[in-house]
Amino acid sequence: MTRDDEILAALAGEKKINSDQAAEILSAAKFTGKPVGEIILERKIASDEDLAKLKAGIFKLPYADLAGREIGESALNTIPAEVAKNYRIVCFERQGREIDVGMIDPDNFKAIEAVDFLAKGAGLNVHYHLISEASMALAMKQYDTTSKEINKALKTREEFVSSASGKKSEEKDKAVKIEEVTKSAPVVKIVSVVIRHAIEGRASDIHIEPVGRESRVRYRIDGVLHTSLILPLDVHDSIVARIKVLANMKLDETRIPQDGRIRLTIDDKDYDFRVSTLPLLGREKVVMRILDVSRQVPNLEELGFQGAALELTKKNVTNANGLLLVTGPTGSGKSTTLFSLISNLNKEGINISTLEDPIEYMIKGVNQSQVKPEIGYTFATGLRHFLRQDPDVIMVGEIRDTETAELAIHAALTGHFVLSTLHTNDAVGAITRLVDMKVEPFLLSSTLRLIIAQRLVRKICPYCRVEAKLPSDFLADLMAALDSLPPEYRRAQLKDAKADKLVFFKGKGCPRCGNSGYAGRLAVTEVFEVNEQIRNMLVEGKTVFTNEEISRTQLFITFKQDGYLKVAQGQTTIEEVISVLSA
Repeated sequence: MTRDDEILAALAGEKKINSDQAAEILSAAKFTGKPVGEIILERKIASDEDLAKLKAGIFKLPYADLAGREIGESALNTIPAEVAKNYRIVCFERQGREIDVGMIDPDNFKAIEAVDFLAKGAGLNVHYHLISEASMALAMKQYDTTSKEINKALKTREEFVSSASGKKSEEKDKAVKIEEVTKSAPVVKIVSVVIRHAIEGRASDIHIEPVGRESRVRYRIDGVLHTSLILPLDVHDSIVARIKVLANMKLDETRIPQDGRIRLTIDDKDYDFRVSTLPLLGREKVVMRILDVSRQVPNLEELGFQGAALELTKKNVTNANGLLLVTGPTGSGKSTTLFSLISNLNKEGINISTLEDPIEYMIKGVNQSQVKPEIGYTFATGLRHFLRQDPDVIMVGEIRDTETAELAIHAALTGHFVLSTLHTNDAVGAITRLVDMKVEPFLLSSTLRLIIAQRLVRKICPYCRVEAKLPSDFLADLMAALDSLPPEYRRAQLKDAKADKLVFFKGKGCPRCGNSGYAGRLAVTEVFEVNEQIRNMLVEGKTVFTNEEISRTQLFITFKQDGYLKVAQGQTTIEEVISVLSA
């Protein structure tokens, strides 16, 4: 029996998979070339830590969890950083001549040989442990923390500037600065560290801004900005200039905003950075949006769709024609939802074309086009040309104006299935917004198929999740919202749990979630189908709808109801739902 067979047999013994699923996983591993463990994690059959514990039992090694563990320098430096990175192995404890070493793959004999060689030379006795990928990542971060790396770079920069200033006259200070920005290792290092640690911390945006006598670096993680670094103000202009060089921006233009792009490969993954500069009083601010172009598109269930919303969306995404809209404010995950729908439609017999700004996910088999307003290639002009490309499905990144709205309606009327996004606060507001764009209600009755509205709430960290008691006023509000649901629907979503049996959770904070208690986000949704009753009202000229009117035509779950359901299911907290829905 191979190691993979043993892992699958152990999972079957724990009733997490059956024999058919085990065979299918082996087949998928053979077809894709991915390790069995990676497929198990992708399919969420077991968590990273559970899989590590299981493998430890198979390999007859002790299991070690390094989360929250501060590794001493003497232990950490027993194995050089490059060796640890190359062989995915780390020393996390050292007592005299005894060392504890964590490894991910005990079958990696080269790693064991490398450690045994180092240990023999230093006269050390090695005790091997099996650790998870997450533990390895946490340990690697401790080799050089952000502050250590930045401080080293700042010290080197001070020496560089001092040396350059001694050799150059005041008239040549500007030339020295430009040369420093484009060529000096210290500034390159600072920018590299800021970007790398943003990616390691799951940040979606980097903000670099002058604040008083300091330069502040903030990361947006799960929708919330966190201050990560405070740098001396005199390095701010150099950092901004370095980013401008990478993004092909005009280095000497500081009076007007600029936009640019950077493409980098970090740890074998491709990342796009949308860079925006903004002139402030005396200095510029930089914001960088991080796009992982190699990541997989999540499915609807992973995004947070459930119950009636999931059923209606799956039903209507197979339409041969018509218009499907995803609405919400900026940063509410609309584009990700669109790509999840596109992935479901992506088959060999269907021609799919997308117009995007920017292209966030690369999907094999889909014709993806980037709009360029600066040369006149807008959503409207691109959509007009798309109709000559014999498309079956068209995705328009956003309906921003009357022209794009009219073209989208025209495409839907002429036998195409059109998906797009719109900025509205809720689902019912989408119809009013389109009418404001001069779209006739009778045309909407013929084309609109489904409207999805969504917000993003943070998920409770699974590693520090603990039971929590809700304040009495919050509990009363939650129970009132759940009581307003149809009894059958509520029972199905809460697995028949009674009101007095509901258990609520929160995250107490741990190193894996940056002590926030949250890790990742999911959608809170409102979804309704434009059915016959609503079409008739549109034909009669009705353009403003209420949630109550929609509820009389179908099962309609509001933002509040869906959010509170997710609280009762233990996916998020009531404080998070209230905060997001009241914003």
